[in-house]
Amino acid sequence: MTMNAHEVPPAPIGLLAELTHRCPLGCPYCSNPVQLESRSDEIDTESWKRVFSEAAALGVLQVHLSGGEPLARRDLVELVEHCAKVGLYTNLITSGIGMSPTLVTRLADAGLDHVQLSIQDSTAASADKIAGYDGAFAKKREVARLVCDAGFALTINAVIHRANAGRAGNMVALAIELGARRVEIAHVQYYGWAVPNRAALMPTLVQAQAAIAAVEALKKQHAGEIVIDHVIPDYHARYPKACMGGWGKRTINITPQGRALPCHAAESIKSLEFWNVAQHSLADIWYQSPAFNAYRGTQWMNELCRTCERREIDHGGCRCQALALAGDAAATDPVCHKSPDHGKMQQIVLAEEAAHVEAYVYRRLKGGGGASSL
Repeated sequence: MTMNAHEVPPAPIGLLAELTHRCPLGCPYCSNPVQLESRSDEIDTESWKRVFSEAAALGVLQVHLSGGEPLARRDLVELVEHCAKVGLYTNLITSGIGMSPTLVTRLADAGLDHVQLSIQDSTAASADKIAGYDGAFAKKREVARLVCDAGFALTINAVIHRANAGRAGNMVALAIELGARRVEIAHVQYYGWAVPNRAALMPTLVQAQAAIAAVEALKKQHAGEIVIDHVIPDYHARYPKACMGGWGKRTINITPQGRALPCHAAESIKSLEFWNVAQHSLADIWYQSPAFNAYRGTQWMNELCRTCERREIDHGGCRCQALALAGDAAATDPVCHKSPDHGKMQQIVLAEEAAHVEAYVYRRLKGGGGASSL
């Protein structure tokens, strides 16, 4: 249904709570902004609890506790307990670094429902290099065991890029070995730290196609054994992805400082005004804030998107990508083969495929990151 300016959007179903930008890993594709927020800027425990209470009242069903690394928050157990108290399903998105048997037990007692654990590759040496953290792979295996032994449902997240594309299928096998009920294989999306690392991360078309084929075959092979969610690389696609299921349609992102965003990369659109939970209720933000209303529905679309038969399928694509590649957040996402800017996307793909960059700019909270050898 086309949403006009006067129509009331449905209530959100999910909230992504970025509790902190602190993280021991340096993953070069991290979706956090390059300008990370410090611990001193993080909103406090009571503010988060109020936000979660407002979320439940608004109609939110599930909260994703993320970061950075949410285990860095000393109040994590208290926040989980509050979410359970107000009836929210809680999903902890973690690197596993910092998890202990004691903490697993405390989180279970607090009412945590689900754990999503990231892996960087199926081999220890490559995984640790990508994460920028020696011993990360071994720790993740240990954490997966702790999580499953505690009775949590486990999801494994794996981001696919040039360094590990040939082992995309192996990561599905690893997820099964670790006891996961679900695995998300997501080709890298070029936001946040992935932008300065694009030349080092982007696989060739041949690599991407082989990885896609391998994962799609495994979806059929392991049907009924494990759920495989597959996010394909849009830089090699003909149509854009339905970013966030539609702008301001399903979810709210809250930054460590309390700014409410329609998507994790929305702050790249500098013309938007983002309200903060310190000054506004979550309901007011969802229904009335300029940022959430900016690209809702179809009325904002240009003629190409507004008259397209896919306008309710992909919602015009990604607004942040449109700005980055076409110079206009209201433009058709250049991924779309109908876009007048599609040629720019193709040029980037060819240029990055031909690049021989052998260093990542690792994500670091202090010092702004630094190049390190692969």
